[in-house]
Amino acid sequence: MTDGKWSSNYKALSLLLLVISCALCASGTTHIVGDSSGWELGVNYDAWTANQTFVPGDVLEFRYNRLQHDVVEVNSGDYSSCSSSSPIRQETDGNTTFTLSEAGTRYFICGISNHCSNGMRLQVDVTASSTASPPSPASTASPPPPVSPTNNDNKAGILSPVHAAAVVCAGLLVVGLGMF
Repeated sequence: MTDGKWSSNYKALSLLLLVISCALCASGTTHIVGDSSGWELGVNYDAWTANQTFVPGDVLEFRYNRLQHDVVEVNSGDYSSCSSSSPIRQETDGNTTFTLSEAGTRYFICGISNHCSNGMRLQVDVTASSTASPPSPASTASPPPPVSPTNNDNKAGILSPVHAAAVVCAGLLVVGLGMF
C-alpha cells in the first residue's frame, strides 16, 4: 500500500517538474534595457544593443523613474525625429515590458522634453533566429545550380527557437502524461 502511494506521489511530482520545465524552455529571454543603468539619460543604448541578440519571444524590460521618464514605442520616422506625437504605445509605470513577438525592427524613445535627442532612444532589431549565419566562402567557385521556384505563401517551414522549444515541450508533456 505504501508503494502505491509513493508511486502516485512520484508521478505527480514528475508531472509538475515536466510542466515547469516546459514553461521555462518555451519562454524567451528577458533583456533589461541598459542593464544595471536602466532606462536613463547618459546610457549608450547603441552599444547596449550591439551586445544583445533579440529573437521572437524575447522581452524588453524598461526600468526607470516614472516621475522623470516614460517609454514610447514609435515608428521609424518618429524615432528619427524624436517625436512622440503618434505613439504606437506609451507607458509611464516605471517598469514596462514589451514582448518582441516577431522579426523586424522596433523603436523606443523617452517622450519627456529633450531626452530622446540626448540619447534616450533604442532601436531593436529582432532576428528570425538566434543562430548566426555561417560566413560566406571566399572562393570563386562556380555558382550553384538554379533552384526551382517554390510556393512560400503559407510561410510554413522553419520554426523560431521559441516555437521549436514549445513544440518539443508539448511532445514531452504528451509522453509524460502517457506515464500516468
